[in-house]
Amino acid sequence: MEKTKPQIQAMEDAYAAAEKAKDVNAVAAYYSQDAISYNRNEEPSSGLAAIKEHIAKDIAKDTTGNVNVYKVVDLFADGDLLVEIGSWAVMNPAGAEVDKGHYMSCFQKHDGKYLCVRDIDRKSVV
Repeated sequence: MEKTKPQIQAMEDAYAAAEKAKDVNAVAAYYSQDAISYNRNEEPSSGLAAIKEHIAKDIAKDTTGNVNVYKVVDLFADGDLLVEIGSWAVMNPAGAEVDKGHYMSCFQKHDGKYLCVRDIDRKSVV
């Protein structure tokens, strides 16, 4: 897991950077084609197209200037499956934390690269 943790953290950092840049395709690069994202207080987004639509909607309505920070807390793996427990924090433009929580992502290797196949309680852009 020590070798894999930096790889997953790099994926989380790229996800956050893509959110900040409001780049839907770069955020969606985190997910597999058949992923399901369990959105907070909404129905799950099933499949990459639905996930991209949800990401685009969140990005379009974001006017806060806040950014998300994701941190790998723990990893569990079995074969080609990996589960991440992570924490998120929302930082305002002045750098102060305004919200925080935890999430869980399940990854599967596709062509030697981990992609998220399920996630839950990931903080949206707004």
